[in-house]
Amino acid sequence: MPPSPEVLTAEAAAGAGGAAGARGRVVAVALVIGGIVSLQFGASVAVMLFPRAGALGVVTLRLAVASLVLMLVCRPKLRGYTRGDWGTVVAFGVALVVMNSLFYQAIDRIPLGAAVTLEFLGPLILSVATSRRLLSLVWAALALGGVALLGREGFDGIDLVGAAYALAAGGLWAAYILLSARTGQRFPQADGLALAMTVAAVLSLPLGIFSAGAALLNPVTLGLGAAVALMSSVLPYTLELLALRKLPASGFAVMMSLEPAAGATAGFLVLHQALGWAEVLAIGLVVVASVGAVRSAGSSPQG
Repeated sequence: MPPSPEVLTAEAAAGAGGAAGARGRVVAVALVIGGIVSLQFGASVAVMLFPRAGALGVVTLRLAVASLVLMLVCRPKLRGYTRGDWGTVVAFGVALVVMNSLFYQAIDRIPLGAAVTLEFLGPLILSVATSRRLLSLVWAALALGGVALLGREGFDGIDLVGAAYALAAGGLWAAYILLSARTGQRFPQADGLALAMTVAAVLSLPLGIFSAGAALLNPVTLGLGAAVALMSSVLPYTLELLALRKLPASGFAVMMSLEPAAGATAGFLVLHQALGWAEVLAIGLVVVASVGAVRSAGSSPQG
């Protein structure tokens, strides 16, 4: 017997829903990749700005400019939110300022590729801890192999203080992923990000003023700081927040394995840090791990 009209309608709706879900995942992947590339090239520009304003001064410029841009664009409303909503925003802001301060202290002491590689351990641990699928552990292991290979040459004679800063930044990066997802659920569009960035900017001001002083008002420094803010905060954080609405935290965290590859590439193109065969092979490994993690995000649990 031919299927009834009700069955045909249900099958068509299911197919459309599956296609929409697949398109949503593809868009989310594109958002994450765009954010990664922008963030790492922004970090390269920040390194060149350190002699003018210092690491903490650059953090302050980045967060302050990003806060102003996001508040003007988003114009978030301040009423109608619960104490829990505001607590999430404040925690997100604290994570932003501490994560960025630690990471900039790291890249002021060690190469960008090595710093990002060490920092990535935070999201990698998060991906393993939050995943409920056996296959996700395979992708995480593959990503870890790529990260280890990428840092093989960069860790020779590394500054231990810089390495410690990078590892600590990785822990805050894992917290950032979770808090960004919660903020995206509690606030529309990028409103929560704008408010959290404002919290981070206010907290960073004393450190930046104490560290750089009047150098923060230099026109060239302000211009470069604005570029860093747009490339390293406004664009990547907005794209990632939107992506986290369609990707699970575990899949997103493994996709962050692209960060070391992007950092090494930005270091090569902007800071003239050469890429060897090990780095090229590592880039291939982390790309495969990231694609596999996203493809398996919508599959049924296997363990």
